[in-house]
Amino acid sequence: MDALGYRRKIGIVVPSTNTVVGPECEALRPRGVTNHVARLTLENKPIEASEAGFLAHMQRMRDGIFPALDQVMTCAPDHVIMGVAIEAFTGGVAAAAGLQDEMEKRAGVGVSMGSTAATAALTAFGAKRIAVLTPHQPKGDEIVAGYLKEAGFEIVRLVGMRCASPFAIAEVQPPALRKLLREIDGDDIDAILQVGTNLANAAVAAEAEPWLEKPVLAMNTITYWDALRRCGIDDRIFGFGRILEEF
Repeated sequence: MDALGYRRKIGIVVPSTNTVVGPECEALRPRGVTNHVARLTLENKPIEASEAGFLAHMQRMRDGIFPALDQVMTCAPDHVIMGVAIEAFTGGVAAAAGLQDEMEKRAGVGVSMGSTAATAALTAFGAKRIAVLTPHQPKGDEIVAGYLKEAGFEIVRLVGMRCASPFAIAEVQPPALRKLLREIDGDDIDAILQVGTNLANAAVAAEAEPWLEKPVLAMNTITYWDALRRCGIDDRIFGFGRILEEF
């Protein structure tokens, strides 16, 4: 039995430029659960707005996912979080399920990722009509929207922030996030979903739920929630949103 991770050890695969997944997941960690991050190498290059440029950015991440997975498995985690959100949405529902299955077979443990965790969280709240906030360029927004529509959700509004680089995503400050959440809210939606693992939105999303009076689901929060529940950890964690408090 691991001295610190005596309940569960969770491996987390992230791009090397990502500075948000680790700290946000660490804040959500219950006692007896430990997090272990593996980083796939990604340079902080500009994310081009063109379709070809965005796809090249995705390919650089895709090339590193499985080597990073192999690396983190050397510490024998009980479950893995795939913290590369856009890859989790690429190709629609069937492709996402295929990626998750491939990673689980390679790792020999369960894998949580943003697309399937988002579906689970939205379904838990009975949400069908949603607004979506992303840090992506237009091609990324198209990928996310395609998955969510195929999964059965109606996207009433989607705002892509078109962040110019991985660092630019992590540099978005809480006031800007609060403003955007207010702008995409409305009486015509059941929930707000934020996509993008390097966007530091976990605390802001939890703060926003009381004044928007609906679920505001931050990507890293719902993926960690999915990992905990699939690991058999049912602790209710307060201060980070309704998903961890109610389900």
